[in-house]
Amino acid sequence: MLRPAHVLRTFSWMTMALAVTAACGQNYPERPVHIVTSEPGGGNDFVTRVIAQQLAGNIGQPVIVDNRASVITVETVAKAPPDGYTLLSNGGIIWVEPMTRPNVSWDAVRDFSPVILVASSPNILVVHPSMPVKSVQDLIALAKANPGALNYSSAATGTSSHISAELFKSMAGVDIVRVSYKGTGPAVNDLVAGQVQLMFATSASVAPLLKTGRLRALAVTGAQPSALLPGLPAVASAGLPGYETATLYTIVAPAKTPDAIIRRINQDVTRVLVRDDVKEKLLSAGMEIAGGTPEQLAARIKSEIAALGRVIKSAGIRAD
Repeated sequence: MLRPAHVLRTFSWMTMALAVTAACGQNYPERPVHIVTSEPGGGNDFVTRVIAQQLAGNIGQPVIVDNRASVITVETVAKAPPDGYTLLSNGGIIWVEPMTRPNVSWDAVRDFSPVILVASSPNILVVHPSMPVKSVQDLIALAKANPGALNYSSAATGTSSHISAELFKSMAGVDIVRVSYKGTGPAVNDLVAGQVQLMFATSASVAPLLKTGRLRALAVTGAQPSALLPGLPAVASAGLPGYETATLYTIVAPAKTPDAIIRRINQDVTRVLVRDDVKEKLLSAGMEIAGGTPEQLAARIKSEIAALGRVIKSAGIRAD
C-alpha cells in the first residue's frame, strides 16, 4: 500500500507526464514530417502523394514522401523514434507479410500505433465474357459442377487479388485453380485473352475493359456495393453471405507515439479527406474515402489479421 508521500510523488509524476504529452501535441510539428511508403507508381504511393500535398498546408511544415522497397518501408518505421515525424503509409503488407513470410521482423499490433484508415479499394470479381455466368450464384454453381476446370489469375502471392480468390474458394466450397503472375497487368491481359476465366481485380485495372465489354463484372468484394461501380452488388449479398475483402490504405506511426500526436495527425488527415478534390482524385483511382478514429483502425487491423489469417493458413499461402 502506498503511503501519502508516495501517492503524492506518483501523482506529481503522472501529472508531469500528461503535461509533457499534451505539450508535444500542441507544439507538433516543428519540423518536416516524413511519410514512408512503397515504390513509386503503386496505389500506396498515389494515396500518399495526394494526402501529403494537402497535409503540408494544414500543418505548416513540409511533408516528405519517402519511397522505399515494400518490406523496408515497414521496417524503417517500426524502428523510427516515436515522435510523429516518421509515419508509414501502407496497407495490408503490415499484417499480411508476417503471416505469409517467415522471419519478418515486425508485428502489426506490437510495433505500430494506428492513426487513420485513409481509403479502401474493393476488388471486382470479373470474368471473361465467354463465361456462361451472369451472377455470383451462377459462378458458384458452375464451379461446383466442374471442380478444377476453372482458372483464376492473380498477382503475386499474398496480394489482395490472391487472398480474395482463396477466401471465395473457401467460403463457396469450390475448386478453382490459381494461375500466378508477377503483376496485375499480365494477370488482366491473360484474362482478356481468355487464357483464364476469372479474376478478383482492382477497379482501376479493369474499369476501362468493363466499359468496352471485354470483361464482365459480377460483384464487388467489399461488404457493401461501391460507388466505384454503381449498380454492381457485393459478393456477400449476391450469393456468399459474410464475404468481404478490400485493399486498405492506412497511416500508422511507430509504437508508443504519444496519443496527443496520434490524434493531431488523425485530425489533420481527416481535414484533407473531406476535400472534394481529394475525394475525386482517389475515386478516379478506384479508391473510396474512409477516415475514422485510431481506435477504429486498430479494431480493423485485428479483424483483418483474424479473418485473413484463417484463409492464409487454410490455403497454405507463402510469399514468393
